[in-house]
Amino acid sequence: MMSAQIIAGKKISDMIREEIQKEAAELREKGVVPGLAVVLVGEDPASKVYVGSKEKACQQLGFHSEVHRLEEQTSEEQLLALIDQLNNDDKINGILVQLPLPKHINEKAVIDAIHVDKDVDGFHPESVGNLVIGDDSLLPCTPAGVIELIKRSGVDIAGKHAVVIGRSNIVGKPVAMLLLRENATVTICHSRTANMEELAKQADILVVAIGKAKAIDSKYVKPGAIVIDVGINRLPDGKLAGDVDYEDCLETAGFITPVPGGVGPMTITMLMNNTITAAKRAHKIGE
Repeated sequence: MMSAQIIAGKKISDMIREEIQKEAAELREKGVVPGLAVVLVGEDPASKVYVGSKEKACQQLGFHSEVHRLEEQTSEEQLLALIDQLNNDDKINGILVQLPLPKHINEKAVIDAIHVDKDVDGFHPESVGNLVIGDDSLLPCTPAGVIELIKRSGVDIAGKHAVVIGRSNIVGKPVAMLLLRENATVTICHSRTANMEELAKQADILVVAIGKAKAIDSKYVKPGAIVIDVGINRLPDGKLAGDVDYEDCLETAGFITPVPGGVGPMTITMLMNNTITAAKRAHKIGE
């Protein structure tokens, strides 16, 4: 049996970071330093790790980086005041509020408050609207990373049947829109889909983002398909697993992303990419 080609997210991510680093150096020569502000409310352990990685990425790429660490009991008003201040700060091109937020803060109000030109997460309703109608916008990082992984593996998306399992606002819906933009024919499946296995098996490109460890096995995979696993779940033994049963799908898929080391490294890289795009737009460079 042929085994699937592994899509090495870390390697592709490193390539893109090199391109960003070069671009950042060229911008610095023009007196422009891309700036990212990350806001962390409370003590969520996973969020702390993510914020640390974002800070490190900024340092490596020569970006201006600010991390605002706020107490768990920070009020919504205080958080919105900080966002307003960052919206008006010329040193900052991108603002990212690390989710989830403490229960007493309205997540939607916070996302809506970030200026659309600085919305490097791509979650603002205007960014989402632009994505849907195909206008220029900062793209949500994980879905944009998924598209880069497929393209840089040498796969042409146009004309392919893509099936997305999961319909979240963060991954499922935007990745379906981006696949449409690349001229794929897109089917979205979710927890209420009646014949999911049958639909998934038709996919040339299968993107899985449901948050259930190893839920999708080779029964769902068309031989030779590209399988992109966005899930990251911690198993009882402490190991990480994706939403796809990787070992089981290895011999059926044509290409597959591992977890960890597949989609994960791409998310922060695409965030850095958005920050540099926002900096160029703010200074009207390359328009």
